[in-house]
Amino acid sequence: MSTLLTMPMLGAVGETLLLITLAVGPMLALYGVFQLVQDLRGNSKKRIASRLQGRSARAAGTTKITAEDLRRQTKAATGLLGGMLVNMSVTKRFQKVLEQANLAWSAPKVLGNLTITAAIAFAALVMVGAGLLVGLGVAAAVYVLPVYYCVLRRKRRLKKFVNQLPDVFELLGQALRAGHSLASGMQLVANEMPDPAGTEFGRVFQEQNLGLKIEDALTNLAERMDILDVRFFVTAVLIQRQTGGDLSEVLDKIGSVIRERIKLRGTVMALTAEGRLSGYVLLALPILVFIALWYINREYALVLIEHPTGQMMLGTACIMMVMGYFMIQKIVNIKV
Repeated sequence: MSTLLTMPMLGAVGETLLLITLAVGPMLALYGVFQLVQDLRGNSKKRIASRLQGRSARAAGTTKITAEDLRRQTKAATGLLGGMLVNMSVTKRFQKVLEQANLAWSAPKVLGNLTITAAIAFAALVMVGAGLLVGLGVAAAVYVLPVYYCVLRRKRRLKKFVNQLPDVFELLGQALRAGHSLASGMQLVANEMPDPAGTEFGRVFQEQNLGLKIEDALTNLAERMDILDVRFFVTAVLIQRQTGGDLSEVLDKIGSVIRERIKLRGTVMALTAEGRLSGYVLLALPILVFIALWYINREYALVLIEHPTGQMMLGTACIMMVMGYFMIQKIVNIKV
């Protein structure tokens, strides 16, 4: 195998990489500068537009924004490819994921940049001679891994938010019993609780303080944090504001139910820990065996990479490993 890696081949590969870098590098640099200038222009335009709209609203008593203005502002903020992706349902769902993960990013811009980066990585690997499968695998990894990071961060933030809810409801109940209003209680939560509870309830207080009805601000919270306990809380507040009643007692009961659910979830996690560990071991064991085989008998391992039948076997094994892992996770992940 060492005779195959001759100096002329290394020189050809290096020359190809150099040509790709010279061709793609300036394009990426120009695209980055274009995006930066566009962002700066968009921010300045937003400031000027907000001032003009504020003056016109004070003069005429109303401000009207047309759908064409919104489309133009969105295209200016997200770029050409992002403007094409902005109306897709996948983009809208990913934008909600970014909001729940507390990432101040634009979903169309993120997906557009990932698409361009994945396409460049695929083209570069194919031109180098790495093969279509390797190019597709790397391009998929370039596209999927950042999205997976956002989803994982969202999951962790929502879990932390649920764990904070009992303390939030206890603090709100104490504030209401002390004579404070619901808005003042939310301000207290925003000041005393860390992120994400403090951030989200602080946003509710700011929306209510800027003129939005408390019912609408709480509804926005329920839509933003797609959690069953939050919907219970919002429903209880809306009913109490219409019919009356002791809201502090309701909050205490909801907080008690959430605490018991958290304890039960911990028990379930402990009982299913063995199944989750089995999934991790079954996923990692074939990879570790292949790495060991690569160092022990490399020629035997190369059959799986170079021979078409070996490539098919390797791809089938990877697919079955991933399917088995997700099946095990489906069994051990019990919703409480």
